[in-house]
Amino acid sequence: MVKQLIADAKKIVIKIGSNTLAGKDGKINFAFLDDFAQQAASLMNEGKQIVIVSSGAQVAGLSTMDKWVKKKDIHYRQALCAVGQVQLMKAWRRAFEKDELFIAQILLTREDFSDKNRTLNMRNTLFTLVDEGIVPIINENDTVSVEEIKIGDNDTLAARSAILWSADLLILFSDIDGLYNKNPKEDPNAALVEEVRDIAEIRKNITIGAANDFGTGGIATKLEAAELALSFGIPTILTNGGNPRCLESLAAGSQKGTVFLT
Repeated sequence: MVKQLIADAKKIVIKIGSNTLAGKDGKINFAFLDDFAQQAASLMNEGKQIVIVSSGAQVAGLSTMDKWVKKKDIHYRQALCAVGQVQLMKAWRRAFEKDELFIAQILLTREDFSDKNRTLNMRNTLFTLVDEGIVPIINENDTVSVEEIKIGDNDTLAARSAILWSADLLILFSDIDGLYNKNPKEDPNAALVEEVRDIAEIRKNITIGAANDFGTGGIATKLEAAELALSFGIPTILTNGGNPRCLESLAAGSQKGTVFLT
């Protein structure tokens, strides 16, 4: 099913979480970015169009300003994201230029999706960039986002972006293989749920709580993102971005994941 979904999709939104993007030292994993960009470029050579929703502004900021690591004040966190966003885009640019591809940065807030004029402009920009073979890199504008306008997590941002662009498929790369009935990091008997067609029903049969919010944004936000995408007919795949050649393996059907379908 995973292999067929990717084969059938032309327009693919891929979300990469901070845990996937960061190395063991908590800083940007440049080797991952290089490898992922090469895999994305291969899909583009096959006629696919790719939009990336990338977390990692704080990770990139700490890679540069590690003296701020213990500062929790919101102003420092936003300043850290301002520094980190530059470094994050620099890292993505470096990764994609090896395949002679350009990237473009798009920073969004919840307010952008609620204003019709902004939404139209965002959509037109996305279509123009992709049609010209440029890879848009979307992130939440953490330097200005506060509670009133914050989207909340990049899973939701990815789903909203997929809807905005009328994507054929949404892929959520996290630090788990997919949706489990229990937290696999705590329970060795947790079972992978490979296909979900009723999210409301699956919520009744899995454990979600503070102790089970594994992965960036927590499993609850990933279910909400999948549910949002599915409401617009966009199938969603949740899988592990930390596996070797994750995108390539997913396209080949050799990597496990959870598929959300209508």
